[in-house]
Amino acid sequence: MSDGLPVDGVALREEVKSKYRAVATDPHGSYHFHTGRPLARRLGYDEAIVDGFPEAAVEAFAGVGNPFSMGALKPGERVVDLGSGGGFDCFIAARQVGPRGHVVGIDMTEEMLGRSRAAAAVLDLRNVEFRQGVIEDMPIEDGWANVVISNGVINLCADKRQVFTEIMRALKPGGRLQFADIATGKPVPEAAIRNIDLWTD
Repeated sequence: MSDGLPVDGVALREEVKSKYRAVATDPHGSYHFHTGRPLARRLGYDEAIVDGFPEAAVEAFAGVGNPFSMGALKPGERVVDLGSGGGFDCFIAARQVGPRGHVVGIDMTEEMLGRSRAAAAVLDLRNVEFRQGVIEDMPIEDGWANVVISNGVINLCADKRQVFTEIMRALKPGGRLQFADIATGKPVPEAAIRNIDLWTD
């Protein structure tokens, strides 16, 4: 690409939006990835916490790992969740940081934002909010967060350098990143790198 990225970032973003819009509106549909409670169980989330959530707070979960396996969040911490989707990781984070903490989920898909906001209201979580935006240009103040979490989202962005620049901007000095994602340890053929369908599949 002329901007040095391996694929057209705008086109990739639209493909990702389309795929996760479908999950938001039909969470029990057939996808090439797992979703919901079975996935949360498989990834080692605390079943006692997950079982206490209503179906609407869990069914659209589509992560690849468990960012909390790297350590629980601390009471009072400020947290940003990149690509928060249906809000599942935000709800867990909100419970961990408690009423003195605050969690901001960022997502670019209106349907996911509608779903996460509705579930937060059902859960009566007043320390979590959801903002529309992209993680390459986060709607977060400089140095606001103690922790940034992410679950299977950074791999879907063409400009990963910009994503990590934004993470560093949003974190307080000494802040931390806890994320789960997909990576490959083998070279990927050029034709595959430039195939947007393979990025989303």
